[in-house]
Amino acid sequence: MNDAELAIAVVRVGAQVVRRQFGIARKQVQKGPRDFATSADVGAEEAMSAVIGRERPGDAVIGEELGSGGATDSPRTWLLDPLCGTANYFARTRLVAVNAALNTPDGVIAAAVADPFTADVFWTDGESAYVRSGERDVPARPRADSELVDLSFDPPFPNAPGFRAVGLAADEEFTARFSPRVVSSSLALTWVATGRRAAYVTDGEIRASIDFSAGLAICEAAGCTASSLDGGSWNRAAGGLIVAADQPTHATLVELARKQRG
Repeated sequence: MNDAELAIAVVRVGAQVVRRQFGIARKQVQKGPRDFATSADVGAEEAMSAVIGRERPGDAVIGEELGSGGATDSPRTWLLDPLCGTANYFARTRLVAVNAALNTPDGVIAAAVADPFTADVFWTDGESAYVRSGERDVPARPRADSELVDLSFDPPFPNAPGFRAVGLAADEEFTARFSPRVVSSSLALTWVATGRRAAYVTDGEIRASIDFSAGLAICEAAGCTASSLDGGSWNRAAGGLIVAADQPTHATLVELARKQRG
């Protein structure tokens, strides 16, 4: 199978573990005061890594929970986030995603994001983006007409006090144009790529992020506009992220983010 089909297979096997353990997963690793992994995170990553090890034994793997594996000197590296939205999941909220992206010196050339509870898989071959429901692929088409914008309120906030997502949500110019939503999962990126959201805004470092690599690749292949909070390249430290379905929406959000800096 080609790399895109492998990415789909990888996230599907992870999604099976996530579905199976929903409501019964245990906290397994405490990473910080509010950051933890469950048995579903670890089990899904083990299953995903096993598929890559069988199909691409010469590739490297970096996982959110288990770290580096595979052929660590390979120029091809799979970035695995087995359960994005762990806090949602542990609270029995079905707003989560399973992510896999194949990163190379030329960038991400294949990626997939699975919604474990709808069975939708959002994927890209590095050129185009699609949604697979069952075995039917539909091209991903971003649209901004919903005027819904997902905001991440998760700390840390490296751009504060110059930018705070909560400040954006309270801005009268923002609320006159958009309606804020909070999903707390990279699933929101796939919603921008498919027209279910107008945009997604988050603070923090996106560069080489396991959490965002797959969703960003899908958004860019679908034709979304992505940048840091100040409109520059998102691929730099602590630049934050604005992903929008079209350029006018993106430009408006960049201006609103700049406005917070005075």
